[in-house]
Amino acid sequence: MTKRVALVLGSGGARGYAHIGVIEELEARGYEIACIAGCSMGAVVGGIYAAGKLNEYRDWTQSLDYLDVLRLLDVSFRLGAIRGEKVFGKIREIVGEINIEDLSIPFTAVATDLTNQQEIWFQEGCLHQAMRASAAIPSLFTPVIQGKRMLVDGGLLNPLPIVPVVSSHCDLIIAVNLNSTNQQHYQLPVIDRPPALKSRFDLLMNSLGSRLPSFRRKNGEDDELLLIDEPVREQINPWLEKAAAPARPDAPSAGATKSASGSRVADLSGPASLLELINQSFEVMQTSLSQYKIAGYPPDILINVPRRACRFFEFYKAPELIMLGRQIARDSLDSYEKEH
Repeated sequence: MTKRVALVLGSGGARGYAHIGVIEELEARGYEIACIAGCSMGAVVGGIYAAGKLNEYRDWTQSLDYLDVLRLLDVSFRLGAIRGEKVFGKIREIVGEINIEDLSIPFTAVATDLTNQQEIWFQEGCLHQAMRASAAIPSLFTPVIQGKRMLVDGGLLNPLPIVPVVSSHCDLIIAVNLNSTNQQHYQLPVIDRPPALKSRFDLLMNSLGSRLPSFRRKNGEDDELLLIDEPVREQINPWLEKAAAPARPDAPSAGATKSASGSRVADLSGPASLLELINQSFEVMQTSLSQYKIAGYPPDILINVPRRACRFFEFYKAPELIMLGRQIARDSLDSYEKEH
């Protein structure tokens, strides 16, 4: 008999690609995903799956290299480093125009309303807007303005939204926590890429973070985008133009170390920029909140993806993270099925 699953997909930046691997493993084993609640990248992946477009999204993310990711960074500095129009424009192109109530399965996207200081559940209305609001990571993506409300990443209040699926009457609740601190034996698979492109991406992210306090608002008007200082613009343009330049074969990859087994592990010893400092602080908060959510509403199966798997904004690591998500899901489901 096929088991119906209520799937909870947590927030965690780039680690959200692991959700794709989890979904693939569930489907391979014959589980029926009957409803989904997601936050941030969990809302993006969950919403795309509910719309029946996960294969297209997976193929696109796996095709992205460092240069492609750089080209998607539409820098704005209006309450966030990136406008996100290019990234979410591509997602809109993949998913199309569809409302949540028209999806094949019930779906909830969780966002945070900064104006009223409360959690928001999107269970109807435009799917694209719900995903965009839920994934508006503070400091990285600009917020979504909806009437008098300013909406940002749901992970600010609820990084693992289990409550929306409690009344779903499914056989199992499976939650995917992207902020685990006790899964050190899992390491990101190694897929080598040109060091020159990675180093330029790291330089760009570090520069954006270090320059956050240095941006000014055009003409003092609230509704104008913040402009990038000329020195920063002069630095970014050459990176975008020359990111494909060859590098020394022995050049090290910034931001990562190698374990004894040769697998790369994210170097989280300390933030290299203001942007990374903010995101690391955000992750610490999410880790603590996730533990409270799990304690309050324990899922039947908890799939823990280690926080050290990669840095918050390493969105060029989709192939590795999808593989990791599937591996951890396989182990977690094996353990559950042996006991039941």
